[in-house]
Amino acid sequence: MAKNKGIKSVVDNRRARYNYHIKDVYEAGLVLTGTEVKSLRMGRGNLQDAYAVVRDGEVWLNNFHISPYEKGNRYNHEPLRPKKLLLHRREINRLIGLQQEKGYTLIPLKIYFKNGLAKTELAVAVGKKLYDKREDIAKRDAQRDIERAFKDKSLI
Repeated sequence: MAKNKGIKSVVDNRRARYNYHIKDVYEAGLVLTGTEVKSLRMGRGNLQDAYAVVRDGEVWLNNFHISPYEKGNRYNHEPLRPKKLLLHRREINRLIGLQQEKGYTLIPLKIYFKNGLAKTELAVAVGKKLYDKREDIAKRDAQRDIERAFKDKSLI
């Protein structure tokens, strides 16, 4: 039986793992309007500059751009409206403690639909320094060279 049955990834934040060290990951529900859901199902979201904050005991996702639904009417949504995230109280309390520590940021890694409901993978992360990024690039290049060498040997 498939482990990810009913899960359809819509939007990925590919730069997040390059720019941040991921410490912890949470799954959170998204509170969306109807036109936002329709637009997301068409893959019209952008997590590039998105981040989450804890305000008044609630978690909010800011700068998550969802393009207006092209067949929407005057009730279409505002593209950069802050979206509320749904988490358990103890998870929110943990995030409040982590957010108060120096250097921790809450960033969304991806948005997906699970059993018809919009979810986000929220990460507690620390920003990488420039030398960390260079190190990651060097590791990736070395791994690619190793894979090429194995592929070339198998062709002989």
